[in-house]
Amino acid sequence: MSSEALVELVGSSEIIICCGSGGVGKTTVAAALAQHAARTGRRAVVVTIDPAKRLADALGLEGIGNEPVRIEGDFDGELWAVMLDTKSTFDAIVTRYAADGDQAERILGNRFYRNISGALSGTQEYMAMEKLYELRSEGHFDLVVVDTPPTRHALDFIDAPRRLTRFLDHRLYRVITAPTRGVMKAVNAAAQTFIRGVSRVVGSDVFDDAIAFFQAFDGMEEGFKERARHVLDLLNDRHTAFVLVASPRRDTVEEARFFADKLGESGLPVRALIVNRMHPRFGSGRPEAHRERAHTLAGTPLGELYANLADFTLVAAREEEHLEGLADQVAPAPVVRVPFLRSDVHDLAGLDEVGTHLFAG
Repeated sequence: MSSEALVELVGSSEIIICCGSGGVGKTTVAAALAQHAARTGRRAVVVTIDPAKRLADALGLEGIGNEPVRIEGDFDGELWAVMLDTKSTFDAIVTRYAADGDQAERILGNRFYRNISGALSGTQEYMAMEKLYELRSEGHFDLVVVDTPPTRHALDFIDAPRRLTRFLDHRLYRVITAPTRGVMKAVNAAAQTFIRGVSRVVGSDVFDDAIAFFQAFDGMEEGFKERARHVLDLLNDRHTAFVLVASPRRDTVEEARFFADKLGESGLPVRALIVNRMHPRFGSGRPEAHRERAHTLAGTPLGELYANLADFTLVAAREEEHLEGLADQVAPAPVVRVPFLRSDVHDLAGLDEVGTHLFAG
């Protein structure tokens, strides 16, 4: 039943955002969801903002960049992939919102802008939201699947539109973008003291570049804020689904519970929980019974087999204990389990194997 619900989710959603801590196979799951959508006739694109670039490995490709690249395969629909380039996305937005070419050129050529456009904390998360909005609004894709950074950074990803709006509405920003008659004339004594202090710390050249950047940015705020509002609408849309990816280890389950809590606080329910790298269960026997049997058959090949079975059964039982509270927390979202695979996923065939477990009836 859980897999059937996941099939329905992938078939009806327009955006799927995969969240979870690092190292749980989130990138692979995101690619497998998009591939399944393509196999069922949809035009799907998977976007990663994970700097480890595992998406290209999962798809068996090199050179995935900031523009969608089509993945060739036996699909009734289409499968595309994007690797977010933060600076290129920022450059494109500046060019779009600038009043004219001169304003865009002043910003793009500004040293402060060149430094922050790819490195400032929060910039990557906001640009990921911009890329999501761009791909969805262009109308070419039926489904956009987003692979987010590890859990607590993904919270920045979700909150990025709100943080941008708060910054653009902040009094200090309005002061800095005051008309060019002179910033220092437009602020009170306390603000002057603050600005001089910052200038001494970072250097006058850096500070002058920052002032020039913010003044060049003047007039573009409404475009950015309107876009941020549209992104928030997308996140809250009924066709957007948040899929939580975890492994059965205690620490990653705790991370998943933390994230589920934060989503709930934002009014964004978990629509599916995918637990990756589960140990298989062999029958319904208890580990104690297998251990006793191994003791009885000690010194024989069968005794060794029962000892291994006892170990695996104990690990599987503990994994289920770890997951029990999380499954209750995200209910009624379906819970889908994916076992350990024989090898890492590095091509479309590997994604198919993951899909077999995700979408098996």
